[in-house]
Amino acid sequence: MFILILQAIWLYIKDIAGKDIDAITIVKFMMYTIPVIVPLALPLSILLASIMVFGNMAENYEFAAMKSNGISLQRAMLSLIIVIFSLGITSFIFANTVIPWGNLKQRNLRRNIAQVKPAMAISENVFNQLGDINIKVSDKSGEKGEFLTDVIIHQKSPRSAGNFKVIKAEKGELKSSLKSDVIQLVLYNGNYYEDLFVDKPQKRASSPFVKSYFDVYTLNQDVSALNDVDMDSESVTDDHQMLKINELQTQIDSFSYNFNNTKEIHNKNQWLKWSPDRLTERVAKYIDTTTNTSPFFERLSITEQRRSLEDAINKVTQQKYLLRTRKDQLQQELVRLNKYEIEIHKKFVLGVACIILFFIGAPLGAIIRKGGMGLPLVIATIFFLTYHFIGIFAEKASAEGAFPAWIGAWLSTAIIFPIGIFLTYRATTDQGFFNINFTFSALLDKFKKKPKLPPTSA
Repeated sequence: MFILILQAIWLYIKDIAGKDIDAITIVKFMMYTIPVIVPLALPLSILLASIMVFGNMAENYEFAAMKSNGISLQRAMLSLIIVIFSLGITSFIFANTVIPWGNLKQRNLRRNIAQVKPAMAISENVFNQLGDINIKVSDKSGEKGEFLTDVIIHQKSPRSAGNFKVIKAEKGELKSSLKSDVIQLVLYNGNYYEDLFVDKPQKRASSPFVKSYFDVYTLNQDVSALNDVDMDSESVTDDHQMLKINELQTQIDSFSYNFNNTKEIHNKNQWLKWSPDRLTERVAKYIDTTTNTSPFFERLSITEQRRSLEDAINKVTQQKYLLRTRKDQLQQELVRLNKYEIEIHKKFVLGVACIILFFIGAPLGAIIRKGGMGLPLVIATIFFLTYHFIGIFAEKASAEGAFPAWIGAWLSTAIIFPIGIFLTYRATTDQGFFNINFTFSALLDKFKKKPKLPPTSA
């Protein structure tokens, strides 16, 4: 748990470092991170602990002493089996209550921390809201990130919702105290563009704009909102990792209804607009098929035919773009729906995985007969990483719609389940992982030359 907490802090160090965050906030962040990493720490801890304990007992011939006194491996494991099943049930309750709470608190705390200090609120290569301007930079430098490179600013106009001012500069610098409610942004070697506002709509298309060059340009921005961030505010509450099973089911029902309804309406509109009967009705408005039966296209002149073909090509191209856009939107909605369904199954998977990994680690430790932090740690880490990566790839593929959501959530657990049965059987029957002598002897027998039998007489 300690290692994973440090890894989480290192992962989000860019959001925390240099923001003068007090110790209480950092402790809160670490406390909220603990439930988030439990799905990683708990199964790995059970696997490692079971391998170490049973490996140490086998290495010291304690199982041999038990068997000589009539105590089987199943009886020796009975108390731990009760503990593990209890832990599995507890982990399900934990996954349905505490983990969503931890995700809710940690995600919102990270979001609030990221808004502290304007220098830190500006991310590279994306537009960031800073007062009444949207600013984008390609690079930041300096001890506090105050030196900016390739600055692009869209400044909002008080007269309308549009951005009529665009400022580009090679370099910039954030000056004044970072704790002040007003900061000074100094730009160097850039250009200033502003569209002139015209009251008459017919003249707006031909209205001029102002363009100027500057060596130094200074902007003063009110950032009082950045210096008065409420660390306890929770603006994001509907992410799939923040909800319980009943809340996830409610969201799934809502998303499914909206998805099916949107898809049905879109298909209906497309059919009403592009069906053969609808196209025939449109043509019938312009021609009289009762008096002239020749094809409609042949009645047009060359110019009209060319114009008709160009219009048709444009309409088909536009329709293809609209269909592609609609398909992408539906795919995004489907991915979101699948993530919510996967999250429900993951709450059950955690408890089941803990039980199965115990039945893998315990017999594996008894088979390898090695305790301590050496070989058991290596085996447990390799095995768990394989299990974890299979789960990640399966969940991602399932979210994209490659297979049903329940398969993506349960695939890695289903793969290790027969391994647990196999290892438990081998350990309880005093067999190794596999018989090396038997394997090699069977393999060599296939390459031995068979003796020739003497011919039989008639």
